[in-house]
Amino acid sequence: MDLRFHGSKKGGHWNCLVLLIILLLFTVVFINIVLYVYLEHLYVSPSYPYADPSTCPQGYFKIGSMKNCSAWLTCQGINKEVRRLKLVGEGAVKKVYLSEWKGMKVALSQLTTPNLQDDFFQGLQMLKALQNRHVVTLVGHCQENYSILTEYHPLGSLENLDSTFSLPKYKNFNTWQNRLGLAIDYVSIIGYLHNSPLGTLVMCDSNDLDKVLSQYLLTSDFRLVANDLDALPLVDKDRGLLVKCGPREIIGDFVAPEQLWPYGSDKEFSNDLMPSYDEKTDIWKIPAVTDYLLGHVDGSDIVRFHLFDIHAECKKKNPAERPSAQTVLDMYKRIRTLLMKEFSMSDVREML
Repeated sequence: MDLRFHGSKKGGHWNCLVLLIILLLFTVVFINIVLYVYLEHLYVSPSYPYADPSTCPQGYFKIGSMKNCSAWLTCQGINKEVRRLKLVGEGAVKKVYLSEWKGMKVALSQLTTPNLQDDFFQGLQMLKALQNRHVVTLVGHCQENYSILTEYHPLGSLENLDSTFSLPKYKNFNTWQNRLGLAIDYVSIIGYLHNSPLGTLVMCDSNDLDKVLSQYLLTSDFRLVANDLDALPLVDKDRGLLVKCGPREIIGDFVAPEQLWPYGSDKEFSNDLMPSYDEKTDIWKIPAVTDYLLGHVDGSDIVRFHLFDIHAECKKKNPAERPSAQTVLDMYKRIRTLLMKEFSMSDVREML
């Protein structure tokens, strides 16, 4: 009788162990299903144009702690209500001042070279027409004194990304997830420009990596917004309208092959003989920009491995064979969803 008691006790232990294993397996399967549904919902690709419910009507803005939309400031409002604080940037066309309006920080851009006013006003017209969550918020403008007022982003341009992530305040944000998110933002902006309200626009200020990075601002919640919009020529294939990014010869490995002088060094460059091209030049540059954005953090090489095939498509010599920005964006989001699942399941397995 004593033996039977110990035998039944031992069997009870085994039954409890089997039940516990079944419960753990059920938990893993349940978490995986919930995670799959959540990520599929979270990363679903929006269709163009990008609608943002918080965006104000044309001619209005909302920044900082504002609860209601306000009309763009005019010359009178800028002159009376905006206080310049300090110079924070200077380029060939304009100076940028950190300024204050009603207790909120804004960026005041002022033309420095009068003979470049056409470029300056072209940027203003684009900024007005393309207001969207992918573009820096326009606060006001004054054509009389060549001023543009926009939302201020203290982290500055994308050129400062690595130095920003190296700060103690932001070190915990320096992850492959956040870096891939920035790459997704970048491709989203390219997609928006290629499908903008004005038509298919090409980002021409992009002859090298540093120039590309200078066109975008990093927001405090680690998103990207396009900032410099004065070189966005229009492509209209139905009318046979293609573009050339400036009248001078473009050189270097960063730009697309069709942007290079095709007749060799024996023939002197002539803009009249230079063939035009389309928006697929932007697609060619995506892999190089994304490589910079991914940096060298844990997991970034795994992301690069998964992006290899779509980046190979972007680097096709024939522009017509390159994917659209939307196709690249969809693949980026699918890869992020896949990797999030893999890393999450890995964490679950470690907990078990």
